[in-house]
Amino acid sequence: MLRTLFNNKTVLFWTLHCTGWLAYAILNYFQGRSFGALPYYMIASLLYGAAGFIVTLGLRQMFHWVWERPPAVTVSVGLVGAVVSAAIFDVMKSMIYFNLGPKNLYPKEETLWPGSWIDYIGTLPLSLYVILAWAGLYFGIKYYRMLQRQNEAVLKATNAAHQAQLKMLRYQLNPHFLFNTLNAISTLVMDGDTDTANHMVSRLSAFLRHSLDRDPAQKVTLKRELDALNLYLSIEKIRFDERLNLTFDIDQAAYQALVPSLILQPLIENAIKYAIAVKEDGGTIAIHAKRKNELLCILVSDDGPGAPQLQDQDSIGHNGVGLANTKERLLVLYGDKHAFDIQNVEPHGLSVNICIPFEHSNG
Repeated sequence: MLRTLFNNKTVLFWTLHCTGWLAYAILNYFQGRSFGALPYYMIASLLYGAAGFIVTLGLRQMFHWVWERPPAVTVSVGLVGAVVSAAIFDVMKSMIYFNLGPKNLYPKEETLWPGSWIDYIGTLPLSLYVILAWAGLYFGIKYYRMLQRQNEAVLKATNAAHQAQLKMLRYQLNPHFLFNTLNAISTLVMDGDTDTANHMVSRLSAFLRHSLDRDPAQKVTLKRELDALNLYLSIEKIRFDERLNLTFDIDQAAYQALVPSLILQPLIENAIKYAIAVKEDGGTIAIHAKRKNELLCILVSDDGPGAPQLQDQDSIGHNGVGLANTKERLLVLYGDKHAFDIQNVEPHGLSVNICIPFEHSNG
């Protein structure tokens, strides 16, 4: 029950807000009674709590407005809003006190309460303390929830990365791929082309070692990602020979950008399977990458038959598991701060465009 309460921010807020101001009213009542207040003082205490309840609702709207602002703006506006809210709260308490009548609340005229509106300003620090306490709890819980969501996102991203590695080993390094590669090596040996066979064995060994040793939860530079990709492509290049053409157009600034490890592998495998292998004369796979302001944009395209069944982004996955896996992984890693678009291109072919926040490597 508590987990359900904490996960629903609306229910959590109203529960804590109502409970908090009710507790304030009760504590205020017992404090007043300790100074000799009459039982009728309970009415004043409940009205004080209601006043704080209303004032802090307005303060909450102000906090919503500054939440996404720079820290300096958030702190400045938050403090000013707290002071103004405390002043309004203090005025409302004064009105409640004098309208209910001091003599109805306390049996004697010699009370600890101020006797005039001017004297009542002295209680402003206490009202400010209460409002600041409310604001501190509000921001504390909000930041705690945000930190919890970030931790959950990290855990999901790590899990998705490992799942991506397992899926890569299952789909990209499947028995069919290994069979074709080993069969190609066997053919080269039988034809006496031992140099090419040795080269292919070396590439296959390096690719397998890289795939098993790399931690996909870590981000790597685009240059390292492309180097790893070339291990896979070098094997496929030997298999398909002149049927597989590759073009790279990478901006110099993009090489040091950080990308999720193994993010391009499924896209290239998908292009080879659905664009190159199905055409007798093969085709071309092009990889473009450049920085656009604060984004890194990577475009992988081919000149294959395309995907006529691709009507919208919800259809992703029908043209290969690699696209669906990549889309899911980017969503976990970047949320709504990324773009993942798939389009058929004219006269034929398919393009996959990825835009993610540009993160520069320090190494």
